[in-house]
Amino acid sequence: MLGQMMQLPLLISSLIVHAERHHGEQLVVSRRVEGDIHRISYRELAARARRVANALQTLGVAPGQRAATLAWNTHRHMELYYGVSGSARVLHTVNPRLHPDQIVYIADHAEDQVMFFDMTFWPLIQAVAGRTKTVKHWVAMTSRAHMPPAEQAAKVPGLLCYEELLEQASDAYAWPVFDENTASSLCYTSGTTGNPKGVLYSHRSTVLHTMAAALPDCLGCGAADAILPVVPMFHVNSWGIVYLAPMTGAKLVLPGPGLDGKSLYELFETERVTISAGVPTVWQGLLAHVEANQLKFSTMRKSAIGGSACPPAMIRKFRDAYGVHVIHAWGMTEMSPIGTAAAFKGQHAELDDEGRLAVMSTQGRAIYGVDMKIVAEDGAELPWDGVASGDLLVRGPWIIDTYFKGEGGDPKVADADGNRWFPTGDVARITPEGYMVITDRSKDVIKSGGEWIGSIDLENIAMAHPAVAMAACIAAHHPKWDERPLLVVMKKPGMEVTRDELIAFYEGKIAKWWTPDDVVFVDAIPLGATGKMQKNKLREQFKAHKLPTA
Repeated sequence: MLGQMMQLPLLISSLIVHAERHHGEQLVVSRRVEGDIHRISYRELAARARRVANALQTLGVAPGQRAATLAWNTHRHMELYYGVSGSARVLHTVNPRLHPDQIVYIADHAEDQVMFFDMTFWPLIQAVAGRTKTVKHWVAMTSRAHMPPAEQAAKVPGLLCYEELLEQASDAYAWPVFDENTASSLCYTSGTTGNPKGVLYSHRSTVLHTMAAALPDCLGCGAADAILPVVPMFHVNSWGIVYLAPMTGAKLVLPGPGLDGKSLYELFETERVTISAGVPTVWQGLLAHVEANQLKFSTMRKSAIGGSACPPAMIRKFRDAYGVHVIHAWGMTEMSPIGTAAAFKGQHAELDDEGRLAVMSTQGRAIYGVDMKIVAEDGAELPWDGVASGDLLVRGPWIIDTYFKGEGGDPKVADADGNRWFPTGDVARITPEGYMVITDRSKDVIKSGGEWIGSIDLENIAMAHPAVAMAACIAAHHPKWDERPLLVVMKKPGMEVTRDELIAFYEGKIAKWWTPDDVVFVDAIPLGATGKMQKNKLREQFKAHKLPTA
C-alpha cells in the first residue's frame, strides 16, 4: 500500500522560491571584487537568478550541459547557483587555486559550454581560454565599467559582460519541474590518485543534505541568524551554506576575495554575523588579527571548522578567549560534504571543561542520513570502543555512487551482507557514544614496528605550543622500525623554539613511543587548493632525511 501524499520533487529551485516568498526582505551582503559592499534581498536575487536561466537559453546552453564558474563568494556566484541548477543545467564550480593545466583538463572533461569568472582571475582566464575544447563563452562577472581593456579582451574570443547579459534577459521565467535525481552540480576532487575526478550531485541529494545540515546538532541555523561562509563556493558548494541560508531565511554574508583576518573581522562586526564556517588555516589568520589588536566578537556565537582536523588549542582559544562555540565537522567532496558534527549529548552537561573539550575535539557523530563503520584490513567490522582503529567507510543518500563518466571504476566496496560502502581513505576510531576521531589518512599513516601512529594527534599537540604556527607530521624511514614520525614545523613570526623543546613538549601527553624522532623547521608548509597541508610534497622534500635515532 502506498501513502496518499503529494509527490513534489526535491529541487534546488524550491529553496530560492521559498526564500523569495517567505523571506523576501532578507539580505545577501557581498564584498565584491570591485571593492564595494553590495546588498541585495532574496527577492531581488531570485529575480536575477531567473534572468540567468533566460541568459543561458540565449547562449545556447541546453539542459544537462555544464556551466562553469571561477568565482569568489559573492551574490553573482549565488545567482548562478540557482539560475544554472534551477533551469536543469549543471553548475560546475572550478577551483581557481588549481594549476592552469588542471583547469583545462577538468573543463574539457566536464565539457563546459560557458565559463563565468570574477575579474580577479582574468590572468588565469587568458592562460586557459585558448586551450579548452568546448567553452564557447567567457563571461566576466562584472559591469561594463570594470571589463578588461579592448586590447586584452580581444585575446579571449567570446568574452561577454555578466551585467549586460542579465540586463538583456527577462526575469519572467517559470522554474521547470523535473526528476529530482537530475544532476545539479559538479565538483572535482583532487583527493584521489591520478587526475581530479568529478563528483556529480543531484537535486535530491543536495536538498536532503541541506535539510540535514540545518539541524540543531549540525550547523543549527535559523531566520534570526547571519551566516558568513568563509569556505569558498568553489569548494563542495560552500559546505551547502548557500543552499541552507535561503532555506532557513538566514541573512547571508559573502566575503568575496577578502579572506584576511582584518577583512573578515570587519564583516563579522558590521553585519552582526552569528555563525561562520571555514578551514583551520583561515581561522589562524583571523585569530591572529583579533589577538594582535585586542578585539572581541560582538555577535558571533558559533563557528563550524572542518576541511582538516582542528587543533584542540584553536577550539579552546575560540571558546575561552572569545566565547565562540566550535562545531568540529568532518566530510569530503564525495559526501556533499558533511558527514559528522561534534554536538554534545545530554549527558555531557555534567562534564568539566576538559571533558567537554575532548568531545568538541572529535570529528563528531554522524548526522541523520549518514551511516559509517570502521573495518580492519580484511574487511571485518571493528568495535566502537574508542580504541580500535580502522578504515572508515560511509554510505547514505548524498554520498557518491560513482565518479563522473565512471572515472576510476566503481569506488565502493561490499560487506558480507552485500551492502555497498564508500571507502573514505581516512583511518578512524569511534567511541561507544558514536563520536568518530580521524587518526590519519590511509596514505599518511605512520606504521612503526607494525603499529600505527596517528599523525593528526602529534600535529595537534605541536600546534598547542605557543611558538608553533603550523605543524605537519610525516613518516621518515627507519632501518629498524620501518617508519618513525618526523615533525615539520613552521614557527610564528618573532617566536623561537628548539627541536629539543618541542620533543620535550610531548612528555606525558602521548605514549612515549609515539614521540617524534626529529623536528625540522621550514619557512612555509605547502597547502593545497582547499587549504589542506600537502604531506605528499613534504614526504618528497624530506625523503632522504636521516633520523638521529636511525
